[in-house]
Amino acid sequence: MRIIVCIKQVPDTTEVAIDEEKGVLRREGVDSRMNPYDLYALETALRIKEQIGAEVIVLSMGPKQAEDVIKQAYYMGADSGYLLSDRKFAGADTLATAYTLALGVKKIGDFDLIITGMQTTDGDTAQVGPAVAEFLNLPHISYVKEIQKVAEDQLIVKTDMQDAIETQKVVLPALITVAKEIYQPRLISYKLKLRAKDRNICVWSYSDLVEVKGLLNDETEFFGLTGSPTQVERIFAPTRNSTKEIWEDQPDVLAEKAISKLKELKIL
Repeated sequence: MRIIVCIKQVPDTTEVAIDEEKGVLRREGVDSRMNPYDLYALETALRIKEQIGAEVIVLSMGPKQAEDVIKQAYYMGADSGYLLSDRKFAGADTLATAYTLALGVKKIGDFDLIITGMQTTDGDTAQVGPAVAEFLNLPHISYVKEIQKVAEDQLIVKTDMQDAIETQKVVLPALITVAKEIYQPRLISYKLKLRAKDRNICVWSYSDLVEVKGLLNDETEFFGLTGSPTQVERIFAPTRNSTKEIWEDQPDVLAEKAISKLKELKIL
């Protein structure tokens, strides 16, 4: 079985610089980490590998520094990794991101299963995984919390649909997105780190992907900011107000003061 895991590097801080002109986050030079939800996706693939035998391939899109999360995946047990990196990919919305990743999957070739995290901490849309499946014309299941059975041609899983837990079967090849309840991600292995420290990471640029055919939307290119149908009208850091008042008095007096203050602020 060949499993492709989509992973992403996200800022490891809430203090992220903003490009107000382009309406995107500035990621270069910012302390980063692997998207926490993608750790659950990677762990799921590694559990399947241990259970039935599989090749685990990681795929990411981002600047050169995103190689760090691919190396982390190697140190956890992934077998190979691909990075889609080009200035033309920068500023992509969820559709353009999914389109680029789908081309990467097509270029990698044969696979049985794609696993992604449920969402990312920097975007929080939960759209990219299902969109990749749609571009590749694959069946997909989201919010998977348990893998019940893995076979050569199918997968049986439990999904958390908020108001119900459902058992679903999907025929492979397919894509699933996993929730954080599925497995506890393992720590980096020192032995694997030594073994994989010099392992190659294949980097593909725009020119490597434009030759790939076979998507549902071959007539249109969705790359980067210019190929993103979602345009941010304005992005800005919220103004922080550190002004505070401390009151000390009897409870009934404090209640009256609080009500008066809320009315003054036009909250009541």
